[in-house]
Amino acid sequence: MYNVVGVRFKKAGKIYYFDPGDLVIEKEQFVIVETARGIEYGKVVIANKVVGEEDIVLPLKKVLRLADEKDRFQVNENRKAAKDAFEICADKINEHGLEMKLVDVEYTFDRNKVIFYFTADGRVDFRELVKDLAAIFKTRIELRQIGVRDEAKMLGGIGPCGRMLCCSTFLGDFEPVSIKMAKDQNLSLNPTKISGLCGRLMCCLKYENDEYEEAKEQLPDLGEMIYTSLGQGKVVGLNLMERIIQIELEEQEKVIEYTLDEIIEEGVISSKAAD
Repeated sequence: MYNVVGVRFKKAGKIYYFDPGDLVIEKEQFVIVETARGIEYGKVVIANKVVGEEDIVLPLKKVLRLADEKDRFQVNENRKAAKDAFEICADKINEHGLEMKLVDVEYTFDRNKVIFYFTADGRVDFRELVKDLAAIFKTRIELRQIGVRDEAKMLGGIGPCGRMLCCSTFLGDFEPVSIKMAKDQNLSLNPTKISGLCGRLMCCLKYENDEYEEAKEQLPDLGEMIYTSLGQGKVVGLNLMERIIQIELEEQEKVIEYTLDEIIEEGVISSKAAD
């Protein structure tokens, strides 16, 4: 078992576990930690807790110390410098005529590296751009190509629902989303209706997907023959969320509704079960 704290470096960013050593650290405190890319400043979102080896990636990096006012000042200075770096890099991109869109710029806490995030339709030869940037900033330069979902997460915005984007406010990781999820939820397959600002399928299609999948397993399929106390009928409608089935009775030419509980109580069976 390992004593850890969970740290985020960006709002709605991924949570990383660190070894707090002898420090007792509370949620919402800021810490200075050692990471793979150098010394970084992060916010504690999970206070000291004990986890198993299967929940972490070893070896754990250490929390060096709690952050102080001097560290906060350094972070603010880095952000100001990053804004200036953004303008300089954007000018250099235009100067070199590169087909890439600069999205964000970030300094590591210790100013050991400056990272330029960009999007592009394909591969970009930015070797000359890196040389120019290295000569200007006198530090290590990293140009990192990101996808459109990452761009939306960084820039933020308002989704079709009228709320701030999920990815920029609370989603730490992107989960796979498929068109099958939209079909299972009986949503319009019009791309403009089920796509987010990034142009990809909306992340929120995933939220209720498990509930729909569970309902589909419990209920019969559309068109399936059902044997009820009132006679045989065909399933003509399904309300998956409320677990309601509409059955068209063959002999009586009318449609009746059953809830899942009523189906179980009355012993209604489907053609599958009969087989």
